[in-house]
Amino acid sequence: MTSHQLGTCCYKGAKHEGTATGQLLDWQGIEAYVKHPEDGSTEHAILLLTDIIGHRSINSQLIADQFAANGYFIVMPDLFFGDSVPLNKVGELDIPKWFAGGYNAKGTNHGPSTVDPIVELCLSTMRTEYKCQKIGAAGYCFGAKYVLRHLRSDGKAIDVGHAAHPSHVERDDLQDITGPFSIAAAETDPVFPPENRHETEDILKSIGVPYQINLYGGVTHGFAVRGDLKDRVQLYAKENAFLQAVQWFDEHLKNQK
Repeated sequence: MTSHQLGTCCYKGAKHEGTATGQLLDWQGIEAYVKHPEDGSTEHAILLLTDIIGHRSINSQLIADQFAANGYFIVMPDLFFGDSVPLNKVGELDIPKWFAGGYNAKGTNHGPSTVDPIVELCLSTMRTEYKCQKIGAAGYCFGAKYVLRHLRSDGKAIDVGHAAHPSHVERDDLQDITGPFSIAAAETDPVFPPENRHETEDILKSIGVPYQINLYGGVTHGFAVRGDLKDRVQLYAKENAFLQAVQWFDEHLKNQK
């Protein structure tokens, strides 16, 4: 495994201030946060796959809006059928139970059998109804796994991937990718510690895809989406991790023929 399972650090952090400007739309029974760039184009798109706080988190919505401000059509689906975990949840949370659907009224789990079809639905809708020509994906914590699982150069999946502080990634998820992949990693991260980061680097070298791994000092797991913006170290790391993602997508989505 190239990153460990979810932990309490996956839903702890700071709530950010701001007003989201996208729309919540129904995509064939899946709610999605959608935001167009200023020119209304959909040629270059990013599928944003969230941490377990989900698509209604203001933190993730503000990130989506920032990507749109940089010229990308953004789709951020609900990966959890309304069963996301509240930021800084009070009281005990049994994460394996949550993952298996134990808190969901319908018992819906939060593994690949549930999440993969959501990602596939979004990608199909983006390409057919919205005429997206090239699609990147940005995954934060939980969402990073599904960037990798769909990073395939087959004209139907994700063309370019970026992940910040990934969780629950299996070796096969990473070894099977066929497109460019970028990672923003935290110096202190029990979910993606140094030994897993080095293993990831070795795998990326062996498969030969374009890759980038940036390590941000002085921050912990979740910094790229839930960092405390009043802390200058965390603010700097968060802003630079976002810039890393934008530059990666600009190079591999917009500048590649």
